[in-house]
Amino acid sequence: MLEVLGLTAGATTVYQAMLDHPAHSVDEIAAGCGLSPVEVHEHLEELSRLTLVRASAQRPGELRAVSPDIGLADILATQEAELASRQAALAASRAAVTRMVADRAEHRTAHGERLLGMDAIHARLERMGRSATTEALGSQPGDQLPHDLAASRVTDSEALARGIAIRTLYQESTRNQPHVATYAHWLLSQGGEVRTAATIPPRMVIIDRSQALIPVDPADNRKGALYVTEPGILAALLDLFEQTWHTAVPLGATHPDDPRTGLTPTERELLRLLGSGLTDDTAGQRLGISTRTVSRHMSSIMERLNAGSRFEAGIKAAHRGWL
Repeated sequence: MLEVLGLTAGATTVYQAMLDHPAHSVDEIAAGCGLSPVEVHEHLEELSRLTLVRASAQRPGELRAVSPDIGLADILATQEAELASRQAALAASRAAVTRMVADRAEHRTAHGERLLGMDAIHARLERMGRSATTEALGSQPGDQLPHDLAASRVTDSEALARGIAIRTLYQESTRNQPHVATYAHWLLSQGGEVRTAATIPPRMVIIDRSQALIPVDPADNRKGALYVTEPGILAALLDLFEQTWHTAVPLGATHPDDPRTGLTPTERELLRLLGSGLTDDTAGQRLGISTRTVSRHMSSIMERLNAGSRFEAGIKAAHRGWL
């Protein structure tokens, strides 16, 4: 269970044994855990690096286990700080990509092409898919239309058969859309990878890290797309995708609620978006959920906070460190 916090299985076993039998010696711990004394010492070094064991004041020369509510809380706090740092970097990357795309969208260069009309976009996607030699990355925010997924299955099936690695990002809200879940599980069964997050980058397809297709207007994909091969834009798009991918949750896995607040990732992101001044409609669009779902989430949060209004809920959430 503690492996998700960075502990090996052996170190977890030794830590649990020390908590259960604080007076046991290394030899006794080794016997109880089915390990050798040398292995126990190696695991104690690991636990020491994570500050889960400390020198015993009662038994000089020996170690004692640090209580989980202190030691594990410190590890969680460190990981949360690292996650917050990655999320801040992701937000900065998203802003940089948006500015860069806006600067490039109005003119065509030797490294890019503006495509108008869905036929031109689909034709370009087909050529990109057929030219792939190593990998295809995709970010697909918002609702997914069944006929678009049906068309993608043909292209993806052909690419997977050629050994192309496919990684796709969907929003957390699509886990509740049966046709998306069906397609995503089919993709997994064929060797592709699918992950979800509350918010993901704008729609994009990147092939072999050398060509990409992105919408001219993220709010309306049918207004046109920009096909780019320029290294600077590709590097920014790849960085944005990879940062989101590493914090997203693999399909089939569950994303645990925040242990400190009980908030789901979607609820935490919703609080952040509404706290920044966005309306219910805009926040819902960012999260890929309806305005009614936004209201339902907020009602649940207000009930947990025992708040009579959203303003009061905001104050209480901030006071508890939820924001």
